This record gives sequence, structure tokens and C-alpha cells, in this order.
Amino acid sequence: MKIAPVADVKTHFSKFLDECRRQPVVVTRSGRPAAILVPVADDDDLERLVLACSPRFRRLMEEADERARSGEGVEHEAFRRGVEAAPRPQRPAARRRKRR
Repeated sequence: MKIAPVADVKTHFSKFLDECRRQPVVVTRSGRPAAILVPVADDDDLERLVLACSPRFRRLMEEADERARSGEGVEHEAFRRGVEAAPRPQRPAARRRKRR
């Protein structure tokens, strides 16, 4: 993991963006960690990062883990059947373009 002061990151931002592809870059302000640069390869990476930073999502996951440990969970097959049986949202019909 690379550590860099915010002044260096501001001056050489593109260099640090390239560097974070190889390893996370911890950005410091007055010698203390202030932020971290991590690569985002695709939309899935971005979604995982946003969810990982969400206190609400972490709380939901912790509650789900507790329920599963206490035996309140749903078996995988029952979950799959429930998902397959759930009504699918309808997409709005595509608009037709008028020819001129």
C-alpha cells in the first residue's frame, strides 16, 4: 500500500490514479489518513464500493448474518424458487418514431 500526502496527490493526480491500479494509495493530510484511492474497473466494482461504504447496507448484512446463524435463514433452493416465482417488472413499451 502506498502512502502519499495530499499535496503530492494534488500535484500529480494522474500519476496516483495510475498507481492505484497496482496498489491502493492512502492520501494523508497533516500525516493522518484522509482518503484512499482504489481502482474501479467496472460498474460492479463501483457498486460494491458504494455498498461497502454504506452504513445502512452493512447493518442489513449484519442483521441477515445474525438471522442465518440463529436458524431463521432461508434455504438456497427455497430462495431461488421464490425469486423465480416473483412477478417481473414490466418494461414500458418502446416508443415508435414517426417517419417524416
